[in-house]
Amino acid sequence: MYKRVLSFTSLGLLASFAPSLQAQKDSRPNILVILADDLGFSDIGCYGGEIQTPNLNKLAENGLRFTHFYNTSRSCPTRASLLTGLYQHQAGIGRMTFDDHKPGYRGTMTHNGVTIAEALGSAGYNTAWVGKWHVAETPLRPDQRQWLAHQVHHDEFAPKDNYPLNRGFKDCYGTIYGVVDYFDPFSLVSGDKPVDTVPDDYYSTIALADTAVAYVNKYAASDNPFFMYLAFHCPHWPLHALPEDIKKYEDTYKCGWQAIREARYERMKKMKLFGDADDFLSPRQFSDSWDENPDKEWDARAMAVHAAMVDRMDQEIGRVIKALEETGQLDNTLILFMSDNGCSNEDCQLYSEGENDRPAETRKGEKIVYPRKKEVMPGPETTYASVGARWANAANTPFRYWKAMSYEGGICTPMIAYWPKGIKQPKGSINTQMGHVIDVMATCLDISGIQYPAEYHGNKILPLAGKSLLPVFRTGVRDGHRELCFEHFNEKALIDASGWKIVWPNAKKAWELYDLNNDRSEMHDLSAQYPEKVKEMAARYEMWEKDYMVEPRP
Repeated sequence: MYKRVLSFTSLGLLASFAPSLQAQKDSRPNILVILADDLGFSDIGCYGGEIQTPNLNKLAENGLRFTHFYNTSRSCPTRASLLTGLYQHQAGIGRMTFDDHKPGYRGTMTHNGVTIAEALGSAGYNTAWVGKWHVAETPLRPDQRQWLAHQVHHDEFAPKDNYPLNRGFKDCYGTIYGVVDYFDPFSLVSGDKPVDTVPDDYYSTIALADTAVAYVNKYAASDNPFFMYLAFHCPHWPLHALPEDIKKYEDTYKCGWQAIREARYERMKKMKLFGDADDFLSPRQFSDSWDENPDKEWDARAMAVHAAMVDRMDQEIGRVIKALEETGQLDNTLILFMSDNGCSNEDCQLYSEGENDRPAETRKGEKIVYPRKKEVMPGPETTYASVGARWANAANTPFRYWKAMSYEGGICTPMIAYWPKGIKQPKGSINTQMGHVIDVMATCLDISGIQYPAEYHGNKILPLAGKSLLPVFRTGVRDGHRELCFEHFNEKALIDASGWKIVWPNAKKAWELYDLNNDRSEMHDLSAQYPEKVKEMAARYEMWEKDYMVEPRP
């Protein structure tokens, strides 16, 4: 049985701070933003999944579930938008964390935006970041292969002026890079100092929760509220999970991709996730059958590991919720849970080991196998694999496509809001209001009574792109966005508040048109039927590109 370990940061904190049940003198709410990584739309139980997520389900049963909540379709752009309340190009990360030498594509968060932590911290909030950062430029080094294997030491994983500690977060523990070995993560820092070693039985998801619990206990003794950004690595590849968690799902996925999709769809219908609609399951995107799949054993195991990772995240979120409850802070804490994008279709085992953020061997010198022919089962540290497109299609039920695309399977993911003192809607409500990660900043400012700054540390700050969700919490509706726009590697979309959506898939080089009110899963392209609608929406999109730093492109 796995022995729980405490993270580098939380060891000291747990010894120093005892829980306090006294009410905070400052009555402003605490804010806990929990971000999953590459989570499919229907992975968790309260969105139709078979994965055991009782803690997230409980938050949903006593809070709000959103069905039209959007992101930027990929990890680092979403994180930049979430943290700043700006579209990702305005925030400096229009693509990835490499500098393309264009204003919207600097590969790191610019200083013409403030982070939520900078805004709230300046107004007295305690601020904490735990988990995955992935919004600082990560230049490659000549000794990258050795560095990834912990064989050489460098003090900086990225320029430190864009570390969390220097972007408003006072308490910091997590990784600067985007992809990690869950058992021995590269780029791990405490504050701005590298964490050079971890215990032999370390597992990222547990260590992050240990730290979050320690911070919750610490802040219980404070007169001031807190803002915590808890960004789990999971279930992003590589597929790394604890044996006891994998065992729970060892038989679950032997029925295959299509059976899982259909079962999730039936559960969605029963919970009326999309109201009374009963025809919103998009056709499966692949013609091959599970019965004829020569790699059934490997593929079933891969999805079992994915499920185990999500299950473990839920278990650890449960510990954070318990700490909030035991310290008397839960009722006045806004908890937002969401994902950075849809499930990934990538076959990461086909990548080149030893490059970028993909290690070739462990710290102990064990070779990491990239099972290109699915010859080694995923799960342990010595393997590097992902679920692939067929399982991603199932994880994103009922939608088409996946991460990095501007179809719903890439940009629409779960969002749960829980706040006993602040949400006035009936418990367990399903809300259809259109929202976006750019709205998180505005929401945090609104509920804490803090003004968004025009300047910060001598830098002029761009106006907010997001809008507060507080009216939705109170009344179920708001005066929201006229439209939301999307662009990532020339995958484009615009969603109008009326429900019309245009999509430009880079491979096709033409606009498609969908009526999301009657075609939630984008199965019927109406562009030929309504060419004037396409023309009008495309013109608005092109104006957005000019106004929000999408142009000039790299």
